[in-house]
Amino acid sequence: MRFELLSRAMRPLLLCSAFLLSACASNSYIVLLENPNGHTGEVVVTGEKGKQVIKTAGYGASLDGSEAPAPVAAEKIKSDFAEAMAARPKIPLRYILYFQSDATLTAESEAMIPKIIAEAVNWPAVDISVVGHTDTLGVAEINESLALVRAVVIADLLKEKGLKYNSLNVESHGERNLLIPTPDDTIEPRNRRVEVSIR
Repeated sequence: MRFELLSRAMRPLLLCSAFLLSACASNSYIVLLENPNGHTGEVVVTGEKGKQVIKTAGYGASLDGSEAPAPVAAEKIKSDFAEAMAARPKIPLRYILYFQSDATLTAESEAMIPKIIAEAVNWPAVDISVVGHTDTLGVAEINESLALVRAVVIADLLKEKGLKYNSLNVESHGERNLLIPTPDDTIEPRNRRVEVSIR
């Protein structure tokens, strides 16, 4: 018996499928679940009786490859895989906070800070990543510094507002990793941002 899990953007699905596989040996089938981001990859099951490809969320196939994929009732999935689904890790929370041309948050992004803190409280152990970015206007070295200043502003703001955490990582990507690809010396407000991940 052999499985292939395909798609480069499926990391949550891969984890989920791995848990489901370990839990379903006695039930002898596998079910493909939708990724939390709304995308569905595919699973190839190769067994002693054939090969099946599951491409639709909520469909399952036998581990021996003998039966074509078919829909599995949501209640059956919950019943058969309850323990495995409960063991799945939480999907990290991600926020994008936008800035004016300096290190000042936009009003909309500033209003998101209480929401970030409120949602982080529900995590058993909080690890935070704060990454600053800029657009391509100006000199790359200065943008690298500005992005770090933005990230530090957000990290300090989260601490001041009482966010408790295990670890806090602050870094700058400057004008690298643009959200909206642009040529050099281009003003793009959506690239002036800090990305906050809570896991």
